[in-house]
Amino acid sequence: MRRSILTMLTLAFAVPAGAALWQAQDLSRFFAASASSSDLLQGCTDVPEAVALATELRDRALRIERYMEALDTRKAEIATAEAALKARATELRQQKSGIQTRRDGASQAVREDIDRLVAVYDQMKPAEAAAVLTNLPPDFAAEILMRVQPENGARIIASVEPRQAALLTAQMGARSVRND
Repeated sequence: MRRSILTMLTLAFAVPAGAALWQAQDLSRFFAASASSSDLLQGCTDVPEAVALATELRDRALRIERYMEALDTRKAEIATAEAALKARATELRQQKSGIQTRRDGASQAVREDIDRLVAVYDQMKPAEAAAVLTNLPPDFAAEILMRVQPENGARIIASVEPRQAALLTAQMGARSVRND
């Protein structure tokens, strides 16, 4: 009987306190109200255990309040740092986009230049093109031969001396293998 009354009283006080904590009400106000020594010690100042308990509870409430203030400060610092990081990430994305745009423009310009050069070699007579290509670096000459019309490329290679033609053909094959 006595235990059931004690259990009922515990529930009667614990459930509302738990609900208040659950709803995340202002904890500093809760602890300040519960830790005022005058309320806790009313009529108990002659009991040393009660005085010690009230002092300990007040000290704990103050530590919790300072800890909550420190947490709020850290939250503000983290929010500021997060905003700075987001701004920096946005700036870096914009820079990356600008670099990619410039790189694409430069690549397009190089492709156009190569296409014009290939068109020139397509218009040349095979013997003249062969004479010029033999004086170019082999990898560059192979690149041009890979891009000219196949019939023109065959005629140009046929006009090149056999040893040079073999070198150009090997370069063309190596380029094809690297691109795969």
